[in-house]
Amino acid sequence: MKRVLLVGAGKGGTSILRVLTERGRIQVVGVADLDESAPGIRLAKKMGIPTSSSFESFLDDRLDLIIEATGSEDAFQSISLRKPDQALLIPGDIAQLLISLIEDKERLIKRLTQQRHELDVILNSTHDGMIAVDRQGIITLFNAAAERITGITAEAAIGRAARDVIPNTRLHFVLQSGHPELNQLQSLGNTRIITNRVPVTDDKAVIIGAVAVFRDVTEVQELVAEVTNLKEIQSLLSAIINSTQDAISVVDERGHGLLINPAYTRLTGLTQNEVIGKPATVDIAEGESMHMRVLKTGQPVRGVQMKVGPNRREVMVNVAPVLVKGQLKGSVAVIQDISEIKKLTEELDQAKKLIRKLEAKYTFDDIIGTSGEMQMAIEQAKVAAQTPATVLLRGESGTGKEMFAHAIHSDSVRRYNQFVRVNCAAISETLLESELFGYVEGAFTGAVRGGKKGLFEEASGGTIFLDEIGELSVSTQAKILRVLQEKEILRVGSSKPVSVDVRVIAATHVDLEQAIRNGRFREDLYYRLNVLPIVIPPLRTRKQDLPALCMRLIHKFNQEYGRNVERISESALARLMQYDWPGNVRELENVLGRAIINMQFTETVIEAEHLPELQQHRQQQESKKGWTDQGETVQTLDAVLSEVERNHILKALHAASGNKTKASQMLGVSVRHLYNKLEKFNIKV
Repeated sequence: MKRVLLVGAGKGGTSILRVLTERGRIQVVGVADLDESAPGIRLAKKMGIPTSSSFESFLDDRLDLIIEATGSEDAFQSISLRKPDQALLIPGDIAQLLISLIEDKERLIKRLTQQRHELDVILNSTHDGMIAVDRQGIITLFNAAAERITGITAEAAIGRAARDVIPNTRLHFVLQSGHPELNQLQSLGNTRIITNRVPVTDDKAVIIGAVAVFRDVTEVQELVAEVTNLKEIQSLLSAIINSTQDAISVVDERGHGLLINPAYTRLTGLTQNEVIGKPATVDIAEGESMHMRVLKTGQPVRGVQMKVGPNRREVMVNVAPVLVKGQLKGSVAVIQDISEIKKLTEELDQAKKLIRKLEAKYTFDDIIGTSGEMQMAIEQAKVAAQTPATVLLRGESGTGKEMFAHAIHSDSVRRYNQFVRVNCAAISETLLESELFGYVEGAFTGAVRGGKKGLFEEASGGTIFLDEIGELSVSTQAKILRVLQEKEILRVGSSKPVSVDVRVIAATHVDLEQAIRNGRFREDLYYRLNVLPIVIPPLRTRKQDLPALCMRLIHKFNQEYGRNVERISESALARLMQYDWPGNVRELENVLGRAIINMQFTETVIEAEHLPELQQHRQQQESKKGWTDQGETVQTLDAVLSEVERNHILKALHAASGNKTKASQMLGVSVRHLYNKLEKFNIKV
């Protein structure tokens, strides 16, 4: 350690003292100055360094260096004469220069140290790993990111050959070739990196090292795979949403449109530009926005009807909230066009009506009757079902002739084909021909384009039931006769016959024999129809069937009226047994229906007081009595007079071509009087 004496404690001496004391291998043995209050003296005292007003007290043979910092030539000469021989005397200006150089060096070192620190902070804060090697391939830089990615500490790496630390490194190849290697994929254990390796040269282009900058792409590749999967899922969902026939609308948590599909545009008439980013109410024509209700309540809504779009389409809306980690992020609506449903419902109703029209509803199991006459009628009908022959059902109104017709068809080989029912008395004469036989295009004013099939053609392959055939006009009877004889029909307006394969079942309550005598029914048609005559007895001749008929009708009305009636009491049944039922089963059905309506909902037994008042219609009964197996009747005088009056009215209407005013003039009665007669005799024009 060098022993130094400082002479002069002014500003310059103080600076020299401060630098000397910072050096580790220098010992300041004393500070001398004539001014005991000089700053250097005060600093020396704080540092515990001896001070004096005279330098002589510090001179000894161990002194190595004397620094004269007063700047006085006399002081320099005095020290020079008295110093020990081995001591080196340095003038103050030289000492100051040395001190300045030392300070510059210290400042430079400090600045370089700071810059190195800043560089280390930058290198260690970057996400990319960095490894630098010198010319011999020894690692000189290994930043924090390199430690994280490789799992090797900088302490274990720096100073070692790169190939020893990272076996598959290529930095030594870069040192040899001098060519960079960019965007190279490399594996470090289970980690995959993308690395750039570049050589480092000096100002003379001499390679002095190499640097590798690399990044962990394992997470990036996994993220790319996830993004790819998300895009595929998004594409799949978009394809599903766009291909569905249901309209779909999605809004965000503020109620602004996010997504619609093509079905939505087809339904509402609104495009994406008119919906996306717009409020959810933009498509509402009538009603409240269900999107806004769901966003407000957080609860789904279903089956809400409203009108949407410029065309005010009737729709049904189902809306559900969209929740992401429990947070409401929007809502999605599925919109269905009710108008289509209504159209399909109407078509279904039409189909049901057609099915009801084309299918038989009853079988022989539905016919109730234990009397001898009824059993005979049923047996005759079952035999008729097994033959293709024409059947004529005869009996009073309300006895069940239509049910027999259904049962015969259901038990025949034609059961799986059409069953068409025609009420000949319910269709006007002017329409009946075109309904039965059809017409060709242009046959008359109002004829539909392409013409229309008649009911005989509709029933081809099956059965046609001609109810109330005794009410047909003579001209129509001739056409029916042609069908029965030739198995063909002529459409109205056509001369080309059309073959039909149809089984005819006819029914009438009219005395056809008397009608033949009166000229109202063709005798040849009568014989064609009367191949298999079946007479259905009236209810008054088979009252033993009343209990079973009542239970069947009670079951029917329970289903229709939503009741739970169990039976009819003995007293009520006794009243029914005393009545002669001029209206037959149809009248019984009417009476029981009214009785059930008169009952309380809690009542389960039909009592006598529930029954309406039963009145005998003796004139009707007398006119309807006397059916025999041979079809002969004995009528009252009033019935005969009524029949003659009815026939005369029909003749006048026929002569007047259906014109009621003209017919009334022919008959010599008022139009009102004629209408009353038409109603009395159930004549439909």
